[in-house]
Order: sequence, then C-alpha cells, then structure tokens
Amino acid sequence: MDTYPITVGRVTRHVPLVETLPGVKIPLIELMGDVELVNAAAEALLKHLPPETDYLLTMETSPIVLAHAMSEMSGKPYVVVRRRRRPYMQDPIIQEVQSLTLGVSETLWLDSRMAEKLMGQNVSLVVDVVSSGGTIMALEKVAIRAGAKVVARLAAFHQGTNKLPVTFLSEIPILQTA
Repeated sequence: MDTYPITVGRVTRHVPLVETLPGVKIPLIELMGDVELVNAAAEALLKHLPPETDYLLTMETSPIVLAHAMSEMSGKPYVVVRRRRRPYMQDPIIQEVQSLTLGVSETLWLDSRMAEKLMGQNVSLVVDVVSSGGTIMALEKVAIRAGAKVVARLAAFHQGTNKLPVTFLSEIPILQTA
C-alpha cells in the first residue's frame, strides 16, 4: 500500500493513500484512536486559539477527538454539530453542505439546546482537514445561525487550492494518478 508521511510537532505517521475519485488519491488521516497525533495537533492548534474564544465548535466524527483534546488542554468547552438528526433534537438548526472532496452532499444538525449555549459567544471552529472548504463554511453558517461570532477557523491539515482564511498545521496533497 502506498503511504504518505505527515508530521505534527514531533509525531510522524505514514498514512495510506486512498483513491477517493477515479484518478485521485489523498492521504487518509484518521485521528480517532491515535492519541499521540491528536495531542500533538491539539497542542499546536492551541497556539493559534484566540484568547477571546468562549467555545470550540466541531462536527462529527473525526474532529471530535481533536476538539476534545483542545478543550481538555485549554479549559474551553466544545459543542458538536451532528451529521444526522438524532431523535432527541428539538427545533434543530439544519444546514446543507456540498462536500466536493467526497463528492456527496450532507446535512449538518445542531440541537436547539446546543445552539443556546453558543448564543452571543465567540467560537473557534475546529476540524481535522479542510479541502474544498464547503464543510467548514457550512459549520460557520451553523455558528452564525446560532447567534455566535466566529473568531477562528482551525484545521490540523489543509489540502487543495481553496483560499479560505483557515489556520492549519500542515499541507497535504491531492494526487492525480491518471
């Protein structure tokens, strides 16, 4: 299996290259289960966390561990936006997102009780990878619709050519194979 090296701080991993679309391979970064990599990324991203941040805002699934580690290290609470509606949700904020990287559309859901926590707060968005930018922009729309002010967009990794103002730790490639 072809791999690609990624490094965050003193932690290096050789991650698999996976074909996401015909002729396109990307490094597959899986934070879940890799405590050492998650902690290295969280520690590095905290250096870019604005002091006025009241909440971290993330989404299911992979970036949850990153937001959790950042929360634990900083003392800032975090809120998770879901990728599907849960039975307990009442009057959720619903935001459609088109993920160009994965080639599928999805919906983000934020329960009204979680939205109330964000009302009038400064939030920093936390994601694992920013590619096309569609998902992080949809996450920002959720934050704004909840009455929050976005003060930072933080990602462990960036790939692609989008020009969003996102603070990231490392660039990873999109490789053309054909």
